[in-house]
Amino acid sequence: MPLIRSISGLRATVDDSLSPDVIIRHVRAFHDMQPPGPIVVGRDGRPSGQAIQDLTVATLQHLGRTVHVIGLAPTPTVQLATEHSNAAGGISITASHNPAAWNGLKFVGADGVFLAPDAAAELFAAADHASPDPPSEVRAPAIDTSQALTDHIDAVLALPALAGYQPPSRPYVAVVDAVNASGSFIVPALLRRLGYQVVELYCNGNGLFPHTPEPLAENLTDLSQAVRDHGADVGIAVDPDADRLVLLDHTGAAIGEEYTVTLSALAVYEAGEEGPAAINYSTTRMVDDVAARFGHDVHRAPVGEINVVRTMHHHGCIIGGEGSGGVIYPACHAGRDSLVGIALVTTLLARRGTSLRDVVDSLPSYAMVKTKVDLANPADADTLLEAVANSANGAILHRDDGVHCAWSDRWLHVRASNTEPILRVIAEAPDAAAAQALVQSVYALKGAL
Repeated sequence: MPLIRSISGLRATVDDSLSPDVIIRHVRAFHDMQPPGPIVVGRDGRPSGQAIQDLTVATLQHLGRTVHVIGLAPTPTVQLATEHSNAAGGISITASHNPAAWNGLKFVGADGVFLAPDAAAELFAAADHASPDPPSEVRAPAIDTSQALTDHIDAVLALPALAGYQPPSRPYVAVVDAVNASGSFIVPALLRRLGYQVVELYCNGNGLFPHTPEPLAENLTDLSQAVRDHGADVGIAVDPDADRLVLLDHTGAAIGEEYTVTLSALAVYEAGEEGPAAINYSTTRMVDDVAARFGHDVHRAPVGEINVVRTMHHHGCIIGGEGSGGVIYPACHAGRDSLVGIALVTTLLARRGTSLRDVVDSLPSYAMVKTKVDLANPADADTLLEAVANSANGAILHRDDGVHCAWSDRWLHVRASNTEPILRVIAEAPDAAAAQALVQSVYALKGAL
């Protein structure tokens, strides 16, 4: 498989494109871009991660960088440790939700935020010309900073929305599926400090995925069964680098990843915080409904964590994220964080004294359809996007990420994939038929090309 580079860093299959020289060149380029100071390094637990971590650390040491090594850690832990220290940047060794054969590097600036698109492009261009020579002598120390995991939990528990939190009168039971990766120990530890009884399903930290690692309902059948078997109140699933959170109710039903950011926004607003929210164009309008209930606006951004974060900074947003299960709460740090989502939803349930299903059922209901349009000729993409925009009568249009068409109760988002010759098509409406009709309108326009 080819090397994939984007605003989320780089990733590839380890036995193919993610060679030692590729790693060394990108680490060198990142070093050259960052100001003086230590670099934080963590990994998501994949078996290939230890060797990549060793090479990354050795390269930085050879270049004279002190390295703060967390080891097995979520990407948000790397971000938090970078933002809340004197670090010049951070590297998370992960391929996110990609299968086990993959790995990669996510690059974090001194502010704990992923590199902006222009900075990422600069890094990749520099890496293409950097030396691939392996590191030799060590010029700087590597320091064990595994306490960053405990610091992360402490930071989450100190968040404003958790002020006055009291565990439920009877301990809630949570089953955790961390796909044996970076959330294996930190997620159960957080839940126990929140007063939960925890059943650890796939939490041994060996990095061997027991199923396809993306936390979608079709991959969570074991978790669903375990929730029912243990009579649990909630099921919790995170992806390998634990920046995405998906929840299951007490029946074992996955409530849908779009609810994660919606429930988190509701928790923050019910805690009395004031301010706008931000989400990407492909995220549910349930967030708009929740914010409007409390008199606040929602700003939308192109898909990609860094784009949402920049929009949050620009508008002073207090909560945000992406519909893929990523929650961004700047009071903790400016990045998607499953631990933050867990704490916010837990606080919401405790405050209301009710079940996850009851809270979900109290929210407005929408249907979302996600599909794609294959393009035999990539040049047709711009023509089709223009046709979608021209046909969206009465819609508010945004053109900074493909075409986003928003009506009062529904929306359509059509955008080019960063990695495939396709257009991604996502629609949301009050019912499935209406959402499907929006998608079909795109197919009809393609047929007319």
